[in-house]
Amino acid sequence: MSGDDVERKRKTVRFVQGYLLNPPMKLAVRLGLVRGHVLIETVGRLTGQRRRTVVGMHVVGDIGWVVAEQGSHAGYVRNIEANPSVRVCVRGKWRMARAWIVADDDAQARLDSFDRPRHAANVRRFGTDLTSLRFDLVSL
Repeated sequence: MSGDDVERKRKTVRFVQGYLLNPPMKLAVRLGLVRGHVLIETVGRLTGQRRRTVVGMHVVGDIGWVVAEQGSHAGYVRNIEANPSVRVCVRGKWRMARAWIVADDDAQARLDSFDRPRHAANVRRFGTDLTSLRFDLVSL
């Protein structure tokens, strides 16, 4: 895939997710109706405003893993780079967390470890730069 094709794919995915899929998913996740997905609240690196996005997260104990399909091209990943203190809404409950970009992690293998084949297939289909993120969750 050429650089122009990758950028076109990224823009299309961003539009579909941002305007069609994420708005109803945000409500469903906030109400605790959707398992395997969470809301991540970051602080905008330029505006300082709260930004919320829906992501698929695999939670084991107090550690959550996300494979960002657009890697550092995703706004929430860039916000985490600037400020790793985030909030995560898991099953309708908000928790504080510290987020880490794990550059040396095998994102493909991490995605397979979630044991969610449909989710993994969609991330691979729509992703252009898979990147692993670790969230150390704190109970409130």
